[in-house]
Amino acid sequence: MKRAEKQRRKIEDQLDSRRSKRRRDDDEFKVVEGVIDPPTLKVIFRLFNRGVINAVHGVISTGKEANVYRGETTDNKSVAVKIYRVSTAETDFMREYMVGDPRFKRVGRKNRVLVPQWAMKEYKNLARYYDAGVRVPKPVAIYRNVLIMEFIGDQKNATAAPLIKNVEIPSPETTYRDIIKMIKMGYTKAKLVHADLSEYNILWVGEPVFIDVSQSLVRDHDNASRYLYRDIKNITHFFNKLGVDTQDPQDLTSEILNSGDS
Repeated sequence: MKRAEKQRRKIEDQLDSRRSKRRRDDDEFKVVEGVIDPPTLKVIFRLFNRGVINAVHGVISTGKEANVYRGETTDNKSVAVKIYRVSTAETDFMREYMVGDPRFKRVGRKNRVLVPQWAMKEYKNLARYYDAGVRVPKPVAIYRNVLIMEFIGDQKNATAAPLIKNVEIPSPETTYRDIIKMIKMGYTKAKLVHADLSEYNILWVGEPVFIDVSQSLVRDHDNASRYLYRDIKNITHFFNKLGVDTQDPQDLTSEILNSGDS
């Protein structure tokens, strides 16, 4: 039996296992089932054929927009496989972050068009952040509603990195300054605003790593300054709880906006 056929059957077996396994949390079951549907299975199979990945393992995180799974490359390295749900996606909010982005002249209305555009947006945003030196997962590949990116965590033990909210940060003051620097670098060099930054979208691997950048806006977007302020306010609130003497969010927002203009 060819390797690709074996992989196809492996994924189908995983799906059958999920369907038959009793879960205490019915909502989680619905989330999993709503992500890996038959069309998405075909997308994953295509990525197998292209040699991008050769295995998909357990879920790393679940969300309303997508689930992230640990995948494996042909050289046995872990990667993150983000699968955006299509058939059950709630797409109304996506248009707010896409309309007005010059990279997407025509924003789809139907899920089968809009969701792949949304996935592509995250891929493009990751590339811009990564090239600018902002710590994000390195994008690897994109096909339809499946994004392959760098696995953030322990490669040897295949353990995903925790969220920053779930760890004891050695030096909160230094980390706060580091994150503000990353926000500023994103604005001035990548020319992006994260637009959903909080302790729920930052991983910790001895240093912060930004994730979930699908909603990130180009800084020329009409809503960029408003979302920049919201990002900074969220970060300020988190580090205030840790006892950090933070800068006023409005002053910091103005400072970053002015540095971008200059």
